[in-house]
Amino acid sequence: MSQLDTTQWKLLSFNEFSLDELYQVLKLRVDVFVVEQNCPYPELDNKDRLPGAKHLLGLNAQGELIAYTRILPAGVSYPEASIGRVIIAESARGKGIAHALMQRSIDVVKDLWPQENIQIGAQQHLNHFYQQQGFINNSEMYLEDGIPHIDMLLTLKPS
Repeated sequence: MSQLDTTQWKLLSFNEFSLDELYQVLKLRVDVFVVEQNCPYPELDNKDRLPGAKHLLGLNAQGELIAYTRILPAGVSYPEASIGRVIIAESARGKGIAHALMQRSIDVVKDLWPQENIQIGAQQHLNHFYQQQGFINNSEMYLEDGIPHIDMLLTLKPS
């Protein structure tokens, strides 16, 4: 059985985190976004605790966090709902978990806010990955914390 097949998914609001879950999430976010990507920036941005913010956690069979996204309602980061802080732990990369994580995140938005599209700020080198999820580019490249990014949109509601 693959790691993807045994991944347990949890959707939490901030106040539903156990202390251990919160520690795992913050550690993974800092390990990847600050240390691995060598990008000192304020990782804790006060959006985690906002009303409507959701956190999707993927845990392996041992209960270790291997996948994570933060899902925000419209009007927080963008006029549309958004999915951000997309992370796969280094030990779980290359196993298809990122696609499952994004599909589950998209499904959460569809369930919570069926009238919303989804806007993301993607690292430019992941453009093709997000296009596979149905996102289309809707900005020029810009630097965010020294890393090339591009805004992308997934249209869910009819225009």
